[in-house]
Amino acid sequence: MKLSHFNFNLPKELLAEFPAENRDESRLMVIDRKKQTIEHRMFKDVIDYFDDGDVLILNNTKVFPARLYGNKEKTGARIEVFLLRELNAEQRLWDVLVDPARKIRIGNKLYFGDDDSLVAEVIDNTTSRGRTLRFLYDGSYEEFRNKLTELGETPIPKYINREVTPEDADRYQTIYAKEEGAVAAPTAGLHFSKHLLKRLEIKGAKFAEVTLHVGLGTFNPVEVEDLSKHKMDSEELKITQEACDIVNEAKAKKKRICTVGTTSMRAVESSVSSQNTLNPYDGWTNKFIFPPYDFSIATCMITNFHTPKSTLLMMISAFCGHDLMRKAYDEAIKEGYKFYSYGDAMLIL
Repeated sequence: MKLSHFNFNLPKELLAEFPAENRDESRLMVIDRKKQTIEHRMFKDVIDYFDDGDVLILNNTKVFPARLYGNKEKTGARIEVFLLRELNAEQRLWDVLVDPARKIRIGNKLYFGDDDSLVAEVIDNTTSRGRTLRFLYDGSYEEFRNKLTELGETPIPKYINREVTPEDADRYQTIYAKEEGAVAAPTAGLHFSKHLLKRLEIKGAKFAEVTLHVGLGTFNPVEVEDLSKHKMDSEELKITQEACDIVNEAKAKKKRICTVGTTSMRAVESSVSSQNTLNPYDGWTNKFIFPPYDFSIATCMITNFHTPKSTLLMMISAFCGHDLMRKAYDEAIKEGYKFYSYGDAMLIL
């Protein structure tokens, strides 16, 4: 399939600027691939589709406050610094994006905080906007990380054209987030409330946790018509033996296995054995899933509504079937579903 197959007209007003008032009260579109049907429900109704022994695979990555604002030495120009990944903890080296990039060159220093208590020096150019920074800070590593958290801002997506609120620090994070390292939330999981997870547990559903630290590469635009030529950025992935045991037992018993989000799907599809079971993993993945693709682990998935030409939409098309996906998206636009990070959800059976 080609890039142009994934283009559609998305009205701007359908891009969600705020989350639903309550996590589990966003809308839920339920798609049955066998029956080729579409239903309209509320997210808390997702419990109706899971029974004893069914498994939900959750990405337990935790978003860190990755967006900082500093001032350039001498000129005082305000510079946005987006922390992508830590390269060396001992030397406090970070891979970052800067904006505006044209003003930032090797050797420049940036000052953060009202008291300039944190300083960074640019030591390399990596891409047009990418830089490597060495942070200069007198305290311990723990104190340094605490300072980044104190000065950083919740990295809600750029399309949300408003100031970050205290609510975002909570709502742009799943309730089961544990392992810090993501710069974007695994957004399908944002719909789960503690109450809903407890109800699922009481019903007998099991949870397998994986960790895939979401990077901005997931959202990079695809710029080639031939999808086989697109390269995904690598993201750090960890799958424990415990998670594998939960998933593989359910698979052996032919129970329903649901990946919560495209990141969970990428995670499990990155470590499949020759017997189509889930293997433990500790490393990086740059797996790109687009049609046609044979999925090995999940029998269903929960996801949000994605933007045109995105790699996320391509994965959904591969899992749902392209024609049914297009029909569902046409219906979502007609019915006013909200799209993207704070948007509504879809359950594909």
